[in-house]
Amino acid sequence: MLNCHTYYSYKYGTFSVKELVAHLAGNGLGTAVLTDINNTSAAWEFVDYCRQAGVRPLLGIDFRNMEANAACKYIGIAKDNEGFMELNIHLSHHLHTGEIFAERAPVFQKAFVIYPYRPRLLQTLKENEFIGIRPQDINRIIMEDEALLKKKAVALLPVSFNSKEDYYLHCLLRTMDRNTLLSKLQKTDAGTRHECAVTVPQYLDIYKHHPYLVANTQALMEQCTIDFDYKAHKNKKSFLGSPEEDRELLLAECMKGLAYRYNNDKEAETRLLHEIDVIHQLQFTSYFLTVWDIIKYTERMGYYYVGRGSGANSVAAYCLRITDVDPIELNLFFERFLNLHRNSPPDFDMDFSWKDRDDIIDYMFRKHGAAHTAMLGSHSTFHFRAVARELGKVYGLPKSEIDTFIGSTELDHRIGTHKAASLMDKYKQKIVHFSSRLSKFPHYLSVHACGVVVSDAPMHYFTATQVPPKGFQITHFDMYTADKMKLHKLDVLSQRGLGHIKDCIEIVAKNKDEKIDIHRVHDFKKDPHLNNLLMHGKSIGCFYIESPAMRQLMRKLDCDNYLTLVAASSIIRPGVSESGMAREYILRHHNRDKYVAIHPKIQEILGETYGVMVYQEDVIKVAHFFAGLTLAEADMLRRAMAWKFRVDDGFKLMEEKYFANCAARGYPREIADEVWRQMEGFAGFSFCKAHSASYAVESYQSLFLKAYYPLEFMVGVINNFGGYYNTEFYVNEARRAGANIHAPCANRSAYLTLIEGIDIYLGFIHIKSLETTIAQKIPEEREKNGPFTGLEDFCERIKPGMEQLFILVKIGALRFTGKTKKQLLFESLFLYGNKKTPVADKNILFPEPALTYNFPRLGQSKQEDAMQEIELLGFPLCSRFDLLTTDFRGEIKARDMINNIGHRVTMIGYLTNTKTSKTRHGQYMQFGSFMDDGNDTFEAVLFPETYKRFPLLEKAIYAITGKITVEFGVTSLEMQKCERLEISFEPDISQDMSDNQALHTQKSPAWNIPNRASVY
Repeated sequence: MLNCHTYYSYKYGTFSVKELVAHLAGNGLGTAVLTDINNTSAAWEFVDYCRQAGVRPLLGIDFRNMEANAACKYIGIAKDNEGFMELNIHLSHHLHTGEIFAERAPVFQKAFVIYPYRPRLLQTLKENEFIGIRPQDINRIIMEDEALLKKKAVALLPVSFNSKEDYYLHCLLRTMDRNTLLSKLQKTDAGTRHECAVTVPQYLDIYKHHPYLVANTQALMEQCTIDFDYKAHKNKKSFLGSPEEDRELLLAECMKGLAYRYNNDKEAETRLLHEIDVIHQLQFTSYFLTVWDIIKYTERMGYYYVGRGSGANSVAAYCLRITDVDPIELNLFFERFLNLHRNSPPDFDMDFSWKDRDDIIDYMFRKHGAAHTAMLGSHSTFHFRAVARELGKVYGLPKSEIDTFIGSTELDHRIGTHKAASLMDKYKQKIVHFSSRLSKFPHYLSVHACGVVVSDAPMHYFTATQVPPKGFQITHFDMYTADKMKLHKLDVLSQRGLGHIKDCIEIVAKNKDEKIDIHRVHDFKKDPHLNNLLMHGKSIGCFYIESPAMRQLMRKLDCDNYLTLVAASSIIRPGVSESGMAREYILRHHNRDKYVAIHPKIQEILGETYGVMVYQEDVIKVAHFFAGLTLAEADMLRRAMAWKFRVDDGFKLMEEKYFANCAARGYPREIADEVWRQMEGFAGFSFCKAHSASYAVESYQSLFLKAYYPLEFMVGVINNFGGYYNTEFYVNEARRAGANIHAPCANRSAYLTLIEGIDIYLGFIHIKSLETTIAQKIPEEREKNGPFTGLEDFCERIKPGMEQLFILVKIGALRFTGKTKKQLLFESLFLYGNKKTPVADKNILFPEPALTYNFPRLGQSKQEDAMQEIELLGFPLCSRFDLLTTDFRGEIKARDMINNIGHRVTMIGYLTNTKTSKTRHGQYMQFGSFMDDGNDTFEAVLFPETYKRFPLLEKAIYAITGKITVEFGVTSLEMQKCERLEISFEPDISQDMSDNQALHTQKSPAWNIPNRASVY
């Protein structure tokens, strides 16, 4: 078959790769060419499946201008791997530039071209070009030159679907793609029924009167071959030019790092040399040097980064400064990261500031060349409800009916519930049926969040590429195919935490002329002030340790050291927490002398974590030290337990060896069974200790800045957004730390929030509906031409539209004029007249002075300011509690809860965050985080019955009544009822009235508006 399609021919094919190969093998089709439409995503998966099934795989591409119609222009079939690269280059050019495909293919040196039959084309074919005769073309070739046909014609039988239902599904996909109704789908926009898969007898029967077509097809395919070694690494083989040179460079740089990190400690040196031997033997030297080179560039550019992943288990990575985690200090096993029995690639996750990440990726492309570098693709798939909505449009259902149906409970019974289906009309039954079939079909090609690959061969040797809006080319295959191909990715991630660390350091350097070495992590770990903040959960804004759950956990653990924080960073994870192991860990932490481990050896191995498995490494330690498996075998066992769907004979061998070793060591069978059960149950959701340690390092870095530079730190957090809480919460935290918070000011503020001493001026970026161009222009113009002198000067230089000017006036950005907001609004109206924007006459030789206006004094109340701030910033700059219509502030405050355990009290709090979860019985409950009027936080728990009656639906100030409970010294309010309190926005007009009364006694007119000069 010369023209096979999978569902990676987006919105066209209906075969999965596995289904297509199964059909080919099951029907005796010994050779087939995968030619997805403008796509190569399935190429190497297809080759792998074919080899397993005994089918000879070939590769090609079906070139079509799908924006116009679904007609095939030509099909390229690779003679070999070099030919596949030619096709990929051709497709990539069109995908990158958006050019349409011409009627004729370019000249390929190592690829055949098949054109669908068109009259008068046969005589113009080049040596490597052929005419493809489809079933519907057989009666059309009667007038063609038979001798030429026998030389240049082949059987072209596209394979796109497997049954009549699949053909109907194909039509639905094509209708969705063309955004039309099924009844209006054009023939040229869809395939024909002849693209249904056939058996060998059917294939031969179709072309029985033209057997030369089948013979020519077979002869063409015999000239083609695709070869691929799935065991050989495809990454860049050498960093410097040869593996030997690479090893020397790696060793030299690691030895430099050994002196810096370990002061040339002999134990560390022994382990380092062992690691380098393993790295070189597994051909990952170039991979390590690639990561090291990125770190050197990062340091040159002054960027901040965190290296994490299982790579933190490596002393070599620590010495190269890829990570800041000392694997010897934490007893981390290198074999968890890399060993001779591990087939999966090493795992380096590199976190950079969200502001710097794109430059890091760009550097990789510049360093290694675009021909060898790409980001990994990712396949976005159809989801049931989204497909159901699209199919509703395909069938022409009214939008209101689609909305009702999508939101109904009918769809919740779509699987295995015939009763629900019987209640629907035929179209809705079809929608449910085909939505289920289309779920998880590839929808379009997206970009992997962080994966970058650098290949030794040109990237187009493996795949076509295309360029998403970010501008970095992406592969057509995803991370799973890349792993199978042995093309190992490097994860280049971004996070806001590093952004606020970097910004804080820069602010401190600018404002206080202090240089901070943020990599002094060893000193941070020993700082009693930092550890005291940890123990009391005072970590708002700090990476990974600012959520209510994490701050409560640290308080429950009396977390006052690095190792406890590493453990806390792991047990907070959903898997460990929900399994009950987190609670067991806390219990044993507080009763260290009372618990009894299942076996003395387990206590010896897991003494650090009180006999509880907390990390993935704990599974390895138990398998190695308890059961006697080698470290490499123990890691194999851990991964097999974690990925049940990949269980193979290797897992069975490890299981047999585990029990045999336990028996040989004299362990009772019930003890061996229980330890196995715990390992098997835990490995599926355990967390890598190196990950936790890396997180804890960054947490300490954030905490150091918060402890010693609290205002600068909070400005950094505010400017990077993306934290656990919203901007209002962080602004309030800055106020708690002693800052004076100011609304944006045209003469003081920047685009982002800035700090001067203890005064924090919110940035223009925070003002809703303010155009970005205006927000950026104000500080730029002020920097260039000096402060604004008044309203007219501001309008002449910035030229905001009237709506934009009103926004700035209402937020108080023009308060430097000394006038009230109402006065400024009146002046703006007179200044603009009927125009939307002021127009300055640049040719005026002698500019007139700014006009002055005499208005009555128009006051502005605190409530009016708050209302406008909530409208434009999302929060008031005063305390929300000052706006309450009641003076009641609760029977007790958050700080008093510890002295009222078991008491029923009413507290007043502003809701900052909620989390909804399910109980073991499937009922919903809720957790709420509140802040009282003293800016202290407390937590409330809503059990299912309370949650049904009083769900916390929106952020507001509530009166919460309930019983105070305590667990491990941490209090919470078990809520019984709550009531939302009213806020008053009524302005205080008494001041305005008194001011206006005074104006009535003046002899001059109250409204003295001069004639307007032609300033605008």
